[in-house]
Amino acid sequence: MDFGTVVHTDTAEGAPLVLLVCEHASNRIPAFLGDMGLTAQARESHIAWDPGALGVAQQMAGRMSAPLVHGGVSRMVYDCNRPPEAAGAMPAQSEEYDIPANMTITPDERQSRVDGIYTPFTRAVSDQIETHRPSLKLMVTVHSFTPVYHGRQRLVELGILHGRDDQFALAMMQAKPAASRFVTRLNEPYSAADGVAHTLDAQAVPNGLLNVMIEIRNDLIRTPDQQSAMAEHLVPWINRTLTGLQERGVL
Repeated sequence: MDFGTVVHTDTAEGAPLVLLVCEHASNRIPAFLGDMGLTAQARESHIAWDPGALGVAQQMAGRMSAPLVHGGVSRMVYDCNRPPEAAGAMPAQSEEYDIPANMTITPDERQSRVDGIYTPFTRAVSDQIETHRPSLKLMVTVHSFTPVYHGRQRLVELGILHGRDDQFALAMMQAKPAASRFVTRLNEPYSAADGVAHTLDAQAVPNGLLNVMIEIRNDLIRTPDQQSAMAEHLVPWINRTLTGLQERGVL
């Protein structure tokens, strides 16, 4: 099975403090899977990827001189923020959509996707950690979420999420800009209980990296200008949090 390019790595020079990861950067479906039984609308929707997240992550990487690892295939094919044993790794249903191509998937086909997508993605993240181990302090994963979920409007605009290690997320909330125009909440609209902290827990925690997951409501980052503005909001905040932890002797 030819999955094409399943992971991209934007490298950084020097000694970066931060590694950025964007698991749901693409809605690309490998040609051999066709349309997976879905309409064009479904393939462009949030079930296929995180619209706007890659643009924000790239803007952040440029401002922070940070490496960025981002996915090259739709999360409907394999969700790189889920372990192979999770039902959501290759979901048969997402939000209001059935995903026909995943409803009849065989064990061999599942393993092929694990080997062809998940394994190269996790290896790319591990490689960047190893390459920059002397300087790295923090992993940030960047995601977006839909404004309306199962017919209900979400009021939260920015979510600061954590998995097993809550240190950086709590410090970010304490360092939240006083004049922030965004409704910002801890562990909303998701939390580790929803299975969203896999990359943080599997890659950052074992390597001693502080870590945080940032969720952005996708109506706020539709355009390049909005993505740039969001990066401009987030980067100083993250840097200020890092500095505060350093002053407290955490780093």
